[in-house]
Amino acid sequence: MHKHLKLTLNPPEAFDDEKRKNLLRQKLGLSDKDKLIEQPAKRSIDARGKQVKVHFETDVFVNEQARKVFEFDYQWQNVANAPEVLVVGCGPAGMFAALRLIELGLKPVVIERGKNVRDRRRDLAAINKEHVVNPDSNYCFGEGGAGTYSDGKLYTRSKKRGSVRRILEILHHHGAAYDILFDAHPHIGTNKLPKVVENLRETIINCGGEIRFNTRVEDIIVESNKLKGLKLQNGESMMNDHIILATGHSARNIYEMLYRHQIAIEAKPFAMGIRIEHPQQIIDQMQYHCDDRGLYLPAASYSVVSQTHFNKQQRGVFSFCMCPGGFIVPSATAPGEVVVNGMSPSKRNSKYANSGMVAAIELEDLADFAQHGPLAGLYLQMQLEQKAWQVGGQQQTAPAQRMVDFVEGKVSPSLNDCSYIPGLASVDLSEVLGKNLTARLREAFKAFGKKMKPYYTNEANLVGVESRSSSPVRIPRDAESLEHVALEGLFPCGEGAGYAGGIVSAAVDGERVAEAVFHKINR
Repeated sequence: MHKHLKLTLNPPEAFDDEKRKNLLRQKLGLSDKDKLIEQPAKRSIDARGKQVKVHFETDVFVNEQARKVFEFDYQWQNVANAPEVLVVGCGPAGMFAALRLIELGLKPVVIERGKNVRDRRRDLAAINKEHVVNPDSNYCFGEGGAGTYSDGKLYTRSKKRGSVRRILEILHHHGAAYDILFDAHPHIGTNKLPKVVENLRETIINCGGEIRFNTRVEDIIVESNKLKGLKLQNGESMMNDHIILATGHSARNIYEMLYRHQIAIEAKPFAMGIRIEHPQQIIDQMQYHCDDRGLYLPAASYSVVSQTHFNKQQRGVFSFCMCPGGFIVPSATAPGEVVVNGMSPSKRNSKYANSGMVAAIELEDLADFAQHGPLAGLYLQMQLEQKAWQVGGQQQTAPAQRMVDFVEGKVSPSLNDCSYIPGLASVDLSEVLGKNLTARLREAFKAFGKKMKPYYTNEANLVGVESRSSSPVRIPRDAESLEHVALEGLFPCGEGAGYAGGIVSAAVDGERVAEAVFHKINR
C-alpha cells in the first residue's frame, strides 16, 4: 500500500521521526507486524495563530518497497582525456558547472584563487583573532566560495531557470541532510558545508577533472575579440577558447581587469546597509508567540520589507540573509576595510539571531561615483567599507550602535554582547552610512517596530557594514547562448556576473552555462 498524506501536526510530531511514525501507524490502523517506510515530501511551519502548526506532506509505504528518492540520474563519467573547459572560481556556480560539464563529457579545469576548505580555516582564524585579512583566502575566497562558511540557506525563487530539485539532490548525495529535500526553507549549516564541499571536489577529481587552488587570474588573452586564455599570478598562461567566469561578487580585480580591457560590463542595482543582531529569544517570542520555543521548533527567522522615502525618492529596505541561531562574521577581502556577513550552524543553536538589513541602491544613487563608469557601485561599496575600518579603530573591530540609539541619533554608551568575534566599537553609524542609508534605515526600523513589537529594541545591535549583498556589476551575456555579448569564448556565470543571488541560484546558473558551453563546442 502507498499513500500520500497531507497532515497538520504539532511540532513534536513534525520534528521527531519516531513520534510521527507512531502517529502514522495509528492513523492507518497498522499492526506491529506491518512494515512502514516513510518518505517526507514537504514540511513548513505555520506560526500565524496562537498555536504553532506544521504542515506536513509525506509518502507512506506499507509492506512494500519505497519509491526512489532521487528524481534524476547522474552520469558522472571519467573525462580525463576529454576536451577541456576552464572554470574560474570554485564557488557554487563553478563547482556545479564543473559537475555538469563532466555529465556532458567535457573535462573541467577549475581555477580558484583561494585555498581548499581545510587550509582556509587558518586564514579565517587570523581574521577573527589577529585582524589580519589575506586577500586571497578569507570568508569570500576559497573552495566553495562565500557559501562554504555561511548558513548554507538553499531557498531560492529562481525555479524557472533550472531544476532546484536537481541541485538539492546533488548536495544530499554529497553529504547534506535528507531534510533539505522537503523543508520549505532548507539549509545545511556552516559546520556541515565544508565536508559537502570537499565531497563535491572529490567527485570532480575522481572523474578526471582538475581543481587548482592558490591560482589567481591576473589577466586575459584576447585575439580579434575572441578570448584565447588566461594569465595567472605566477606568470603562467592557460590557453582555452571556452572559459566560464564564476568568480563571485567580491572578485573586484576581475571587474577592474575587464574594464581596463574595455570589455562590456555594466552597473546594476544592488543593496547595502548593516547587520542587525537580536537575542534569539526575542525573535522566537515574536514569531512563535511564546516565552520558550521548546525542544522541537527550530530557531525562528523573519523576513521584512518597508518602502522608505528620502530626497523624494522611494527605496525598499529589506532583511537579507537572515541567520537564526547564528553568528556575525568578518567578510573583508582586503586590508583596510570592514565587511560583515552572517552564518549559522546546522542546529542553529547560537543564542543570537542576525540578519542583513539593507536599502536598495539604484543607478541614480551613484551620481557621486559617475567617474568610475560601470564600477560606480563598487567604489561606493569600497567607500563605506574603508570608512567602517577607520571608524572601527583600523582593525576588524566593527562599528556598532544599539538600534533605538541609532534611530534617535545617540551614540550608545555601551553595546550588547555580540557574536562577532573581532569585537565592536560603539560609534555613530550615520558617519559610516551617510545620509541616504541612515535616513532609510531609521524610517524602516520604526515601521518594523510597529509591525513587530518586540523587534524595535535597544537589546539589538546594529553592526556595520553589510555591503556585499549582491554584485554592483553585471557582465552582460546573450540571453540564448549565455556567451558574453562582445567577447567570444567568455561565459559569465553566477553571482559575480549578476545572474544569481545565493547558493542554489548560483548552482543552477552554473549548470545552465555548462550546457551552453557544451552546445557551442558541439554545434
